[in-house]
Amino acid sequence: MMDFALNILGSEWIIIILVALFALFGTNKLPDVAKKLGRTVGEFNKTKSEIQNQMSGIANLNITSPVQNERQKLEFMAKSLGIDFAAKTDDEIRKEISERMPGKNAEPDQKDKK
Repeated sequence: MMDFALNILGSEWIIIILVALFALFGTNKLPDVAKKLGRTVGEFNKTKSEIQNQMSGIANLNITSPVQNERQKLEFMAKSLGIDFAAKTDDEIRKEISERMPGKNAEPDQKDKK
């Protein structure tokens, strides 16, 4: 008999929650609470979609296989940044990649200049 009493379906839970909300907030404050909850859910979904859009823009690299050498790494990075690497040396590609990287003002080390 105890097992039957605890076996409540989904629709009964909704009724129990609604009765609890009416008991806590009363019939006058319930519409205000529902509006605030709706706004909160809307802001959450808006923020979530903005973050997903930003992440999809950042993580647009499709790596299909392991990169075997330094030149392939540079070519892969150059291609993902839209740099033409066909007739450039490794140092020229590195310089262009460092110039295009956001938030970095990469200066070559003193030992690279020698």
